Amino acid sequence: MRGIRALLSFLLSLLILGTTVLNAAAQSNEVIDEIVALVGDQIILRSEVNGFVEGIARQQQLTRSDRLWADALNQLIDFKVLAEHARRDTTIQVEDAQVEQALDQRIDQLSAQVGGRGQLESLYGKSVSQIKADLRSDFRDQLLAEQFQSQKLQKIRITPTEVRQWFDEIPVDSLPELPEMVRIAHIVRYPKVTDAAREEARSILSTIRDSILSASSSLEAMARRFSDDPGSASRGGRYGFTKLSDLEPEFAAIASRIPINELSQVFETRHGAHVLRVNDRRGDVVDFNHILIQYDLSRADPSEALDYLSMVRDSLMNQDVSFGVMARRHSEEAQSARQGGRVVDPRNNSRDLPLAALGSSWRSTIASIEPGEISEPSEVELLDGQRAYHVMMLERHTPAHRLSLEADYERIQEFALQEKREREYRKWIAQLRDGVYIEYRGKAKELVAASS
Repeated sequence: MRGIRALLSFLLSLLILGTTVLNAAAQSNEVIDEIVALVGDQIILRSEVNGFVEGIARQQQLTRSDRLWADALNQLIDFKVLAEHARRDTTIQVEDAQVEQALDQRIDQLSAQVGGRGQLESLYGKSVSQIKADLRSDFRDQLLAEQFQSQKLQKIRITPTEVRQWFDEIPVDSLPELPEMVRIAHIVRYPKVTDAAREEARSILSTIRDSILSASSSLEAMARRFSDDPGSASRGGRYGFTKLSDLEPEFAAIASRIPINELSQVFETRHGAHVLRVNDRRGDVVDFNHILIQYDLSRADPSEALDYLSMVRDSLMNQDVSFGVMARRHSEEAQSARQGGRVVDPRNNSRDLPLAALGSSWRSTIASIEPGEISEPSEVELLDGQRAYHVMMLERHTPAHRLSLEADYERIQEFALQEKREREYRKWIAQLRDGVYIEYRGKAKELVAASS
């Protein structure tokens, strides 16, 4: 079961690969393009499949073959079948803002890969707005298909008996060795920024803002040179459509009311000083560029944060209150606070963290406590690189070991459920295909005939 988002990222790559693929075909006297499949009233072009194959081959380092080409075609057919059924389902709705947000995120990703939006426009021969217009229908289908697929997969469950049967089929000598793992939760407080550090950041940004207003430089150019935001500096400070609820409250307040295309005054969040320009606003989502100048935390005063955390720890030790409740009330790290202080791997949202992958400040604190205990307040470099202070609860500490049902049931259950969903998904897709007209043409028809 291949991810629909991954498939659409390959389709977007056709913007770059398409010309190369077609030119190569023309030079070798191959058919440049043709319809290879009809799915309902939707067509699939040979160039689409060729571009998808190029993406798969490059990413997975596979040899191009007729089998790979046929597999790519079938994935595209499955996607269009899902989208067709999703359009028939009146309970599934996709808002225009959702489509714009998905488009902007993907355009940003590809622009970063090729060296900016200007380079993307040069390679494709169209403006970004024209590229988005070409892709808008596909991305709406993507969101429809994702919702439709998600509704089906979320209904699939697995029983403990099925989990054990799945695990028992694995040869003992094939079971992997797992590293030392921990599960932790924490409550975070940031050090108090000194007035001098705050004024320094505001002064630097005011100078940058003046340069933008005098037309000496653009916001995008200044963001690339000076912004301390690693997530947007290389893109000229730009974020595509983003929910206001996902932004810092102070940032969201400015973004929700500033006139479109106007440069804001300097304002502050806990991250530092900002200037902001909103490019577009649709309901509760905004497209914007910004510049961040972080505070110099080397001069920050930690005493207030440490005293606050000591008070929180005393409450946890002496009162009947859960760590999760206290994290939601008192932690200043928004993401973990929403999850009751739970720390997750940002790559896969797993709660099981390899101890060796954590920074030295984390490992030092973990070494000082036993499972179920709460640490003394200490300094920490957070997973996003920020300096802060925290108290930590060690929920679980698992030594390195061979995978076992007793120690790793949740992990094994996840693998077994994933495999079951894969099986059920293939059966479901086969049934859905029966309800949509599919016709093979050209090269696809030849491959189907050769394999029968």
